[in-house]
Amino acid sequence: MSIRALRTLIAIHRHGSFRAASEAEHLTPSAVSHQMRSLEATWGLDLFDRSAKTPKLTQTGLMLVGEAVAVVAAYDELAEKVRSNNELSGEITLGAVPTTLTGLVPIALSRLKSVHPDIRVRIVPGLTNQLLLQLDRGQIHAAIISRPDILEKSLKFSEIVSEKLVMLVSKNTQDLPPKELLSSSPFIRFTRDAVVGRQIETWLQKSGIEVKDAMELESLEAISSMVAAELGVSIIPDSHVAADDHLPLKRIPLEQNGPRRVVGLVSAASTPRAKMVEAVRAALTEAVSR
Repeated sequence: MSIRALRTLIAIHRHGSFRAASEAEHLTPSAVSHQMRSLEATWGLDLFDRSAKTPKLTQTGLMLVGEAVAVVAAYDELAEKVRSNNELSGEITLGAVPTTLTGLVPIALSRLKSVHPDIRVRIVPGLTNQLLLQLDRGQIHAAIISRPDILEKSLKFSEIVSEKLVMLVSKNTQDLPPKELLSSSPFIRFTRDAVVGRQIETWLQKSGIEVKDAMELESLEAISSMVAAELGVSIIPDSHVAADDHLPLKRIPLEQNGPRRVVGLVSAASTPRAKMVEAVRAALTEAVSR
């Protein structure tokens, strides 16, 4: 038995097939098959039902997966248990929603690098629901997301910043009430696949505002550029770390006590990289308070 084989077993459970696990673990399908047959031979257990085209975990295999998760987590924690807080090192894979990639994330990672130079961060961009799925599958260790309405109890969410939603218009736009501008101008919409996009749609419906959709984008940078080119108006989170200050834009409050989106760091409640996740959280918090 090896830790590597247990990691592969867990990957098969998470990804649903030998082939998907081989891609996730950077192995050949034959190597995955060999590792699993070796496990079965070592313990004399039938871990897979191979009667179907795609082998499926037996009840025994599923029970072993649960034990393997605990064993691998304990193995990964060994170095952390003997390393001081000031000697954090290793790699952490961090998901991030697109709206944070041009402002918050670069500043936070620069801070993290100065305090913990031996931490290597790999960034995986994606929308909130995509990142939560990757977190569940063990493909990432933590993610910067917009807080959804529902979070699994197995996840820990740490709020980083609460951002009000504001209207974004070009500097040449006539000074009119937000609702009048939204009703009369082409609307550049945040994708409704994103949590913030759905928040915006909910507010528009509750406010009785019918907009004239012009385009639907998921990049804050793209939306800002379109609005600056006077192709329409939009609603965006008013980021504490703005990256579009160079554009001829202005922000207009929607209403007093208007909608807000909460950005935070989510991770498994129990993770062997807990200290690194905490270091990332501290860097993010400092980035929005600078």
